[in-house]
Amino acid sequence: MNLFEFQGKELFRKFGIPVPDGFVISNDGELDGRQMQWPVAIKSQVLVGGRGKAGGIKFADNLDSAKAIAKELFAARLKGLKVNNLLVEGKLSIEKELYVSIAIDTSRKQPIIMVSQKGGVDIESVSDSDIFMQQIDPFVGFSPYMATAASKALGLNADLSKQFSKMLSGLYRLFKQYDAELVEINPLVITNDGKLVAADSKVSMDQDSLFRHPDIKGSYDDLTELENEARLKGYSFVELDGTIGVVANGAGLTMATLDTLLLHGLKPRNFLDLGGTDNSDIVKDAFPLILKANPKSIFVNIFGGVTKCDTVAQGIVAAKNEFKISIPLVVRLSGVHEEEGRKILEQNGIHAFPNMTDGVKKVAELSK
Repeated sequence: MNLFEFQGKELFRKFGIPVPDGFVISNDGELDGRQMQWPVAIKSQVLVGGRGKAGGIKFADNLDSAKAIAKELFAARLKGLKVNNLLVEGKLSIEKELYVSIAIDTSRKQPIIMVSQKGGVDIESVSDSDIFMQQIDPFVGFSPYMATAASKALGLNADLSKQFSKMLSGLYRLFKQYDAELVEINPLVITNDGKLVAADSKVSMDQDSLFRHPDIKGSYDDLTELENEARLKGYSFVELDGTIGVVANGAGLTMATLDTLLLHGLKPRNFLDLGGTDNSDIVKDAFPLILKANPKSIFVNIFGGVTKCDTVAQGIVAAKNEFKISIPLVVRLSGVHEEEGRKILEQNGIHAFPNMTDGVKKVAELSK
């Protein structure tokens, strides 16, 4: 689960990481009576990257300008998302922008420190040769020598190195105590008066750990309206930009389905994972979500184990009849009761196959 910038900065303060003075507002009227040192940065709080380029960060020199900007940002949508909160904070005098993060190295199953002198841009666009990486043994933890090596890679002088060591130590404590998958400062700013300040924050936590952190309020603002509707109904659903509606069971099979569609020149419209269920109503009730995504055809890919193929077939037939599905519908059924399941589908005029490739080929044929 990703935290908003203002949530991440609240945690930064808790762990001694310097951030600009600021406050959060939910309407432009909340600016009245606030003590501010001009100029200020007004930052949209949405869970997407590239807010600045998208017009979600603006600067104001006085109250009238700040209120006009706030009103404009609240009325706008940023990359399709509604802006419910703005972070207002003092504008920094920037000498240089750096990058620092601690993340999980999934290949080595341990935390990794990453720093770069090229801050302010997506780390993915920075050459590997410009990124310093330091593994952290989780049984040993953070050690000061790691900060010394990272400071050297950043080219910091003695005073800035001292500040950075304290900051990096706090960042690791935050990472560990809050079950984080990523804590990132981009950019980490060197101000004109020689201070290190976190100009932005990105904190991603393990959602399954939230019960241990009652001070963290989860947010689903990064979901589309349809994704949030699916979440409330108990489905794992992600909107994509293609034309083929996808229903599968299990995240691995669903991802394999998307890959196979792409290999055959087809673009998926969504990712819907039924999970393990032997309830035909759960299968049936997934289809309104697919239909709301307005695909040109639907491909259902089921490997029956806990999810029995004849139960799935009954749910699909019920959905076709109840929701009057008229677009092409192709199903792959394999596993427990697969022959019975395919027979039910074929008797109801639905294309059914025992393997994924044949099913995808049929979708490609019907989608032309």
